[in-house]
Amino acid sequence: MSKKVLLSSKEINIILHRLACQLLESHLDFKNTVLIGIQPRGKFLADRLTKILREEYGVKEIELGYLDITFYRDDFRRGDKTLEATKTKIDFLVEDKKVVLIDDVLYTGRSIRAALTAIQSFGRPSEIELLTLIDRRFSRHLPIQPNYRGRQVDAINDEKVQVMWEENDGKDVIYLINK
Repeated sequence: MSKKVLLSSKEINIILHRLACQLLESHLDFKNTVLIGIQPRGKFLADRLTKILREEYGVKEIELGYLDITFYRDDFRRGDKTLEATKTKIDFLVEDKKVVLIDDVLYTGRSIRAALTAIQSFGRPSEIELLTLIDRRFSRHLPIQPNYRGRQVDAINDEKVQVMWEENDGKDVIYLINK
């Protein structure tokens, strides 16, 4: 097994600022936009982007939530590994709002499909966009593409993308792992 650094902490920080600027360009004051991190790993990305938007770009009011998609997944009862649910925390309505779904890695598209189904429980958004830090473009099973992407990666065969966050893993780094 080999491990190659795709993005260092400094590169991740640069990409996060670029993504925050792209969100600002599209949504300006965020009065009609909500950010929703897909649990478990999209939460860290959503938190970071919200912090940058508030502290560095002066956006005062951003509604931020977290969505658990465990029971909406099409592989929920298929594997040997038991899936563990996390918490959904959406204490606002998404009815007629622009929703930006946020996840760390876009792989097959199945998690996003589950998130699209799950978000309907909270109302009918006027629009849904997707922001992802890593887009594995040759791995898609569904016709889902991000509106905002940090980095496109051509991971093939058994290669895996591992995103590590300071808050959870002790450091910011993204690896490409070849099994």
